[in-house]
Amino acid sequence: MEPVTNTIAVSEKPEGYEGAGFFATRLDKVVGLARKNSIWPLPFATSCCGIEFMATMGAHYDLARFGSERLSFSPRQADLLMVMGTIAKKMGPVLRQVYEQMAEPRWVLSVGACASSGGIFDTYSVLQGIDRIIPVDVYVPGCPPRPEQIIDGVMKIQHLVETESLRRRDSPEYKAMLNKYGIE
Repeated sequence: MEPVTNTIAVSEKPEGYEGAGFFATRLDKVVGLARKNSIWPLPFATSCCGIEFMATMGAHYDLARFGSERLSFSPRQADLLMVMGTIAKKMGPVLRQVYEQMAEPRWVLSVGACASSGGIFDTYSVLQGIDRIIPVDVYVPGCPPRPEQIIDGVMKIQHLVETESLRRRDSPEYKAMLNKYGIE
């Protein structure tokens, strides 16, 4: 019987100054590292993309490896809104309310063709992309996207979270973008 070897990957430390017994770096680098590895997603799944997301949370793909183990079904405790599936126009105000109830900073991941562009449902009742009512940070293509694609989307969100300036949310550009959506 072969011995079991543990290969635990440790996050890279941010750039800084290191000496005997101390490590100094910028505050935004430490905050970015902490946020990146502790994202709490809120899955807003309405159809087949939600099933693929369930596979992503399963043992084979294990999204928990990326610090997103704790799913939050309360918008007040989540910082990543994952919209998956067809969004009817009647559901648009509900989705927007969920987004507005989330605390800042918050990010949005649009999963699948239906959430991103309405998919094959080019009808009067289907919202042709959630970016018409809320801002989207990362789009995951596919109908439905495979779990690997969802993981790639989460990793892109992680990169955005890690590198985002602490002052970005206070910038005039960010406030103008929210005003474009009618969000204060």
